[in-house]
Amino acid sequence: MSDDLDRILLSHRTAGPLAGIVVADLSRVLAGPYCTMLLADMGALVIKVESPGGDDTRGWAPPRLGEESTYYLSVNRNKHSIALDLKSPEDLAVVRRIIDRADVLVENFKPGGLVKYDLDYESLRISRPDLVYTSISGFGTGPGADLPGYDLLAQAVSGMMDLTGYADGEPLRVGVALFDVITGLHAATGILAALRDRERSGLGQHVELNLLMSALSGLVNQTGAYAAAGVVPTRMGNEHPSLYPYGPFPARDKEMIVAVGNDAQFASLCVCLGIPEAAVDARFATNASRNGHREPLRALLVERLMTRDAADWFTLLKAAGVPAAPILTVAEGTRFAEDLALDPIVSSGTPQRSIPTVRNPIGFSRSRLDYPIAPPLLDGDHAEVLAWLERTPPRRPAP
Repeated sequence: MSDDLDRILLSHRTAGPLAGIVVADLSRVLAGPYCTMLLADMGALVIKVESPGGDDTRGWAPPRLGEESTYYLSVNRNKHSIALDLKSPEDLAVVRRIIDRADVLVENFKPGGLVKYDLDYESLRISRPDLVYTSISGFGTGPGADLPGYDLLAQAVSGMMDLTGYADGEPLRVGVALFDVITGLHAATGILAALRDRERSGLGQHVELNLLMSALSGLVNQTGAYAAAGVVPTRMGNEHPSLYPYGPFPARDKEMIVAVGNDAQFASLCVCLGIPEAAVDARFATNASRNGHREPLRALLVERLMTRDAADWFTLLKAAGVPAAPILTVAEGTRFAEDLALDPIVSSGTPQRSIPTVRNPIGFSRSRLDYPIAPPLLDGDHAEVLAWLERTPPRRPAP
């Protein structure tokens, strides 16, 4: 057993707001691993139980860092990997021992897929009524249980793709598996709420999430418009359905965003652009009137914006309190965050194996977040996890 890793296992349970919480992570791909990484960043001890073939995302490449998939690396830091075959009685016994010591279990097997191993919620709640058992599916446990839980399918059936793109163009996917990420955030929120409830009741519970409901919730005002008023939103390209100007406009060198949220901001924009008279023009003076006269207003704004570079307008508009920003690449956006002293990139791991990752976005005034463990190699912590099982007693639920 590695003494260095043993110290990390011990210290990782004494630092952070979730210190002392143990998570049995039986999830893979994105929603579950993103959730458990957030918990691990906050101090939970997360044991990632993988199949002998490993998490699917280990093979999702390019891009790679060396021989490793950057997709996998992006959502698996601060965890410990042990590869176990649930079909093996010996390995299944190890999984049970891990769960016996866990506060939280996270899984995203196909609904019903763990029943044959007696690792489903109904089987475990008898012996572990204090366990917070978290299940993530694509489309719930009813008629949608057989649908594969892929983010792209959720983007398709939720209406997201129908909303994304230009009115006369094809539906488009979002450039990231957004609903996986939102579901992971919802899962982390549900787990924290269930742990808080357990402090009062002594009982765990089944926390259930699915991509489709997270998608419909994440579409906020768009699904809200349909729920409240029966309004079916449509593709508008980069236009906002309720605000104008609110989107990209061409400056002299590149496109930039102008995002006016109220009439005062519009007046300030007009002053900066040298057209103060537009702020009192009856066609543009209010948000409602601007929505009704988008084309003439756009022509006026583009004429003025094309006289300077996007960076110059950004400086001027920022000083005037007008929401605006240049449209950047991911690399430029990361450097922009660095310029704002947000420290977006952190190294996870030790000098022997250090992986650059994106910092957890949550900040605490008192608690500390750290990144002592690099995304684990497949089964890289097998011996250490077994040693931890030997010295760690099972949880004993309160009577």
